[in-house]
Amino acid sequence: MHFDFTQRFQADIADVADAFCDPGYYEALAASPKLGAPEVLARSVDGDRVVMRVRYRFAGELSSAARAVLDPDKLTWVEESTHDLATHAVTFVLKPDHYADRFSAKGSYRFEVDPADDGATIRSAQGDVKVRAPLVASAVERAIISGLKEHLLEEETLLVGFLGG
Repeated sequence: MHFDFTQRFQADIADVADAFCDPGYYEALAASPKLGAPEVLARSVDGDRVVMRVRYRFAGELSSAARAVLDPDKLTWVEESTHDLATHAVTFVLKPDHYADRFSAKGSYRFEVDPADDGATIRSAQGDVKVRAPLVASAVERAIISGLKEHLLEEETLLVGFLGG
């Protein structure tokens, strides 16, 4: 199932892009009620290229349809992302710790200066989520994408707070 999101941060583009490469930012995400505290596993820098590996744990409520095929205690994954700080482009893949045969997700996003306010940043994200589960795959995909939307809305406030705004 494809997703496409746009969100706005009331912060400078360079600050926003840098925050997504800062391990301290992921500590700030612990305030999100649907995710456990993210764990930065690795960060490597080569010029304008930053590669991050961050483990997440789902901490929200699952629908009965999702619980029928997924154990909530096993909903952990590693996000591997490559950030190009020169172009403000990011690619990512989610690698589940469990259920690798039933779940895959990948995508990209780009930060751009908000044309209506050069002190704000727009993030445009797109990608695909695929769940392989008889009868409930599309319901689980919709639930994952819905949860992602909720997380992105929370992230707007958390990021601005992290940046001191």
